[in-house]
Amino acid sequence: MPGSRPAPFFIGDNLALDFLNSVAAPTGREIEWLADGGDFLSWLEQAHAVPPDIAAHFRKHAGPRTLDVVGAQARELREWFRAFVIEHAGKPLQARDLRELTPLNALLARDQAFRQIEIAGAGKAETGEQPRALCWQAKRHWDTPKALLLPIAEAMGDLVCEKDFTLVRKCEGPTCTLWFLDVSKAHARRWCSMAVCGNRAKAAAHRARARSSAVEH
Repeated sequence: MPGSRPAPFFIGDNLALDFLNSVAAPTGREIEWLADGGDFLSWLEQAHAVPPDIAAHFRKHAGPRTLDVVGAQARELREWFRAFVIEHAGKPLQARDLRELTPLNALLARDQAFRQIEIAGAGKAETGEQPRALCWQAKRHWDTPKALLLPIAEAMGDLVCEKDFTLVRKCEGPTCTLWFLDVSKAHARRWCSMAVCGNRAKAAAHRARARSSAVEH
């Protein structure tokens, strides 16, 4: 039951990896956050991957059966990309790896993304230059529920093209399945979070030292 599940994990420092973590077993029991189309729509909202008005539109106008079809496609996309990540995580991507990404390029080819010129925000320019009055704003035509897959596909493409794949890692917790992009300063991150697997590992190490000390004495 959705009500009995914890909130989704957003610990990956990357939307594509957070999407992989929409099914996870951080404590040994698998939890699925994309059980149906309604789940998928809720996850996209919580991930800030779709605008709230778009989510509300599809929730109101797309039938549960239509959303469930998209939810099934989302799970299929997730597991296809998981296989790619498992194969290549921790290694630099090569030009030859493009062949494996053909399904992702096929999905991206359906996108109706575009840019509009809008009034820029009031934030200060970090470069010390005069803030610009106008800026580009990314937009998308959300013509069908299947368009809900496109922010995820775009995030996968961004991970592949813009990020360092050698920093894609899986939590070292023995039962944990969560993935993350190691953006720590020393690139030494080992755990999905210190609150979960990190503390568990520290407690296990403490018990091991206590047992060793007891044997020596």
